[in-house]
Amino acid sequence: MKVLILSVGTTRAPLEEALAHHAPEGVIFLASQQTHPVAAELIRDYGGSFRHHTLLMEDAESLLEAYQVAVKALRKALDWEASAIVADLTGGTKPMAAGLVLALTGRGVVFSYVGGERRDPETGRVLPGAERLRLLEDPTARLGLREWAGFVRAWNGLNLGMALEELDALLQKPLSPSEERFYRALRGVVEALMEWDRFRHREALDLLKEHLPVALAVAEAWGHGAKVRVLKGLEEGMGALEAIVEAGNRPTFPLLQDLLANAERRAALGRYDDALGRLYRALELAAEADIHERLGFLLKDPKTWPEGFPETLRDRILRPRGLMELLEAAFELDLAFGQHGTLAQRLYGEKNRLQALLARRHESILAHGTRPVGEEDYRRLLDFLRGLDPRLTPLSPWPRF
Repeated sequence: MKVLILSVGTTRAPLEEALAHHAPEGVIFLASQQTHPVAAELIRDYGGSFRHHTLLMEDAESLLEAYQVAVKALRKALDWEASAIVADLTGGTKPMAAGLVLALTGRGVVFSYVGGERRDPETGRVLPGAERLRLLEDPTARLGLREWAGFVRAWNGLNLGMALEELDALLQKPLSPSEERFYRALRGVVEALMEWDRFRHREALDLLKEHLPVALAVAEAWGHGAKVRVLKGLEEGMGALEAIVEAGNRPTFPLLQDLLANAERRAALGRYDDALGRLYRALELAAEADIHERLGFLLKDPKTWPEGFPETLRDRILRPRGLMELLEAAFELDLAFGQHGTLAQRLYGEKNRLQALLARRHESILAHGTRPVGEEDYRRLLDFLRGLDPRLTPLSPWPRF
């Protein structure tokens, strides 16, 4: 069903031209108190050939009301299950036309306007018989504004797969060389974040080094503040990523902080079971990173153990029966090396509190139970970690638009 949304002015001729040209099966008239009689005449003379509905405006010079009425018209057209919608801007006031455009751009609506070259020199109106209808392209379709808005929503919502789809849609449009360069580089940045989120740090760093400078340079040339701010924020965060890659497979605090940031992203999506599972691993990694930073060897790699390593701790470290046994072994290991007040020892010193905080993790369907984890369960353990040591703080979140 083809539906015409028709703004009504005081002159019938251009409105009749729009009706004749579009031959709609449904018409929604947008009229003011002053132009309602014109709409009534058109319904009287032509209403038998189409379904019709009239929306009245109290103030034809109110842009807000024009916008609201246009939204109602769109809803009515969709209620009629319209397969094609045309909005004719010819009649009515300038605020009515502006409201139609603001409300209907990016909605798959085609616009039309009845003009003409021959006009009355006094009124500026097109002379009778000289009307000419023009179809007007929705500029947001050509400029990709809807796709960019979708990209921003996906990026801010951490839906990176959807962000890639929106960029691919933008890259199908006719673009200037700088636009194509920017969107292709931004696509590489999104792919980098996807790799980063999978803990594939080297691949993420390589992609960022290749694509981030290009995207940032174009954004700066355009003077687009939001794009520049977001991309510069990522650039500033690359230091931690470089530190993780440089450390290789060794447990480090930058890696731990990245794991905590990954948990925060899971929590932002409402996936608290996944997020709490990451915090459980973060507790193990905290002990490993602390020992590696202070003593210089890898807790889980016997080939790196120094002379004097207590062999009685071997099985408890390499094959612990649980987190608490590993923390206890790390506690005793530090004592054996004359270390006191270490992070590993403080973690074990909070054994009772930790066990209470981890109870919900053990009851999770992803661990040993069937109960879902709530946000409060996740936040309590994260707050505990943050309060225990400033190094147990997540990396800064990825910037948003």
